[in-house]
Amino acid sequence: MTERSIAVISAGLSKPSTTRMLADRLGDAVASHLAEGGDEVTVEVIELRDLAHDITNNLLTGFPSVALEKALQTVHTADGVVAVTPIFAASYNGLFKSFFDIMEPDSLTAMPVLTAATGGTARHSLAIDYAMRPLFAYLHANVASTGVFASTDDWGSDEDGVKPLPERIGRAAGEFAALVATSTRSKELRDPWALPAGFRPMGPSGLE
Repeated sequence: MTERSIAVISAGLSKPSTTRMLADRLGDAVASHLAEGGDEVTVEVIELRDLAHDITNNLLTGFPSVALEKALQTVHTADGVVAVTPIFAASYNGLFKSFFDIMEPDSLTAMPVLTAATGGTARHSLAIDYAMRPLFAYLHANVASTGVFASTDDWGSDEDGVKPLPERIGRAAGEFAALVATSTRSKELRDPWALPAGFRPMGPSGLE
């Protein structure tokens, strides 16, 4: 049995929020898929709303609080990250972006990431591909091919032939779980003899 840890990041600003609701459902679905493969799964949800002041202070001073440092470490050492944000003005909200701005540049290298977002209408759904995906590509994460967008209507009925939200969650969670199951990132992090990312050993002459 393999132990897996999944960090679920929710950037919702209200309590309760549909962003947190979607985050919880995705976390549960991912855990279920991994458990079916025989893994023991721990899911830890990080509510950025609770860390908003700490994130701002870190941007200004460069020093994280104890709570923020714990959240950053949870993400860095996870086997996979589920990132969920509300869409404001056609993109992720400022709190979501600020959290990733304060992370070390290589914190998400090769990290399996499942992107998800919420918004008032389905018109915002493309933000996953034109805003969220480029962000995680820049951070060198391994982004799952399927993201999940949930509009207000998705919490009610299945309209206009659109696949119901639970079905979309299940598909995305399955793809993401497969990335987590085949990832070697966490093993390399735990290996004391592993070379740092980007390290190139010197040759006999001292040149690379």
